Amino acid sequence: MKIAITANGKDLNSNVDLRFGRAFGFIIYDMDNSTFVFIDNEQNLESAQGAGIQAAQNIVNQNVEALITGHCGPKAFKILSVAGIKVYTGAEGSVKEAIEKFKNNELQESLSPDVEGHW
Repeated sequence: MKIAITANGKDLNSNVDLRFGRAFGFIIYDMDNSTFVFIDNEQNLESAQGAGIQAAQNIVNQNVEALITGHCGPKAFKILSVAGIKVYTGAEGSVKEAIEKFKNNELQESLSPDVEGHW
């Protein structure tokens, strides 16, 4: 199983980026073999609009089953949900800590976006 975590750096010691669409990047973590890759989100950092939509499509293309982030807006949430990706908001601390919380079922799946668009 692969999961995506918004990150403000390129490794597991980086903090969870609280914004989804304009996150610095994404850690794609493979739960089966404890490996990860970093996916850059540079094209959306300064985007005037559509950052959440584009970021969501990038995550869908990574074939992950879950996304862990601080916050997720309505358009991105819809794309992720339609693709069958579970969204977990409210994450904070390091990426490594977020992964451990996910493994221990300490994160609650979001049933709706938790911020307005253009947050």
